[in-house]
Amino acid sequence: MQLFVVGGAVRDRLLGQPVHDRDWVAVGATPEELLALGHRPVGKDFPVFLHPQTGEEVALARTERKSGRGYHGFTFHAAPEVTLEQDLARRDLTINAMAETADGTLIDPFGGLRDLRAGVLRHVSPAFVEDPVRLLRLARFAARWPHFRVAPETEALLVRLVEDGEVDALVAERVWQELSRGLMATRPSRMFEVLHRCGAARRLLPEPALDATALARVDRAADAAASLGVRFALLGWPDAAAARRAAERLRAPAEVREVAELFAREAAEVAALPDHPGSEHAPALLALFERCDALRRPGRFAEMLQACDLAADGHGPATSLARLWPLLEAARGTDTASAAAAAAGRGARGPAVGDAVREARLRSLRAVLAAAAPDVAEAHR
Repeated sequence: MQLFVVGGAVRDRLLGQPVHDRDWVAVGATPEELLALGHRPVGKDFPVFLHPQTGEEVALARTERKSGRGYHGFTFHAAPEVTLEQDLARRDLTINAMAETADGTLIDPFGGLRDLRAGVLRHVSPAFVEDPVRLLRLARFAARWPHFRVAPETEALLVRLVEDGEVDALVAERVWQELSRGLMATRPSRMFEVLHRCGAARRLLPEPALDATALARVDRAADAAASLGVRFALLGWPDAAAARRAAERLRAPAEVREVAELFAREAAEVAALPDHPGSEHAPALLALFERCDALRRPGRFAEMLQACDLAADGHGPATSLARLWPLLEAARGTDTASAAAAAAGRGARGPAVGDAVREARLRSLRAVLAAAAPDVAEAHR
């Protein structure tokens, strides 16, 4: 039995990037041998084990054969006679088809190091078209390393993957897994550019515009280290319903969907607010806070405001977060318990108590807005 480090750990070490997880391939081994050494089985479709000390994954060398459509349409053959090169040949890209011995000797049968140095994303074999997830992974890698280019012959295979309908067989959870990782990469726009060029974007995410303006906004969000919800919100949704449909279809987390819906619905209202609102704007501001449920969920409101600011890119009013956050804090800091008790003492019941609480919040907002007015006037002299 021989053990080799494979895949991303080898690639990232050669790129000079941190290596967080190492995957191993065992050549010439049987499941019984690994079990006898204390490895714990975890694989369902093929034999994968966890090392008894390090917890790292150790998989038996294997080959694969296409047996159906989509990501799960494969049968695997794992046996002691499967060679390392055969195992590496089933991988997606040359930069992911390298291995190392325990002492660090590089094994590179498909030119991965050459492509790594040249900044090229190239398929290992024509079998690339058998697995539609590879298209998503390649697009995600393009977002992670924006200086890498896709080899022309590989781009042709991406188009074929789409035209053959393999992309349509992808399950929503896997699409979201790859899209979300690409959105959180260095330059998310590169992922969507790759998907657009091969025709996959309109199949996987038809609702948003994904035009140059939207992609520039998402890249600004990446530069600002914005959350996944903010980045997803900036993809160019025509309305809140479209954002909700896409998020639900992709099985995106609720917190991501909600920020996108909120931004699509309220961004125009936020942009229309004056740079320095006066006390007469208190009702409109409180209505905004109430529609966005910001009094109970200020964090989500802050994400929506960050999306507004990134969308404006300095061309809109003063930073929405800086303008509105102190006002939200004033509304949230209102002594609503005393206001409700006073209203009840006057005989108010039900909705009338709610009206009294709302009026108390309006007074808090007007006080903050009025206090800011002299400072604004002084700044304009």
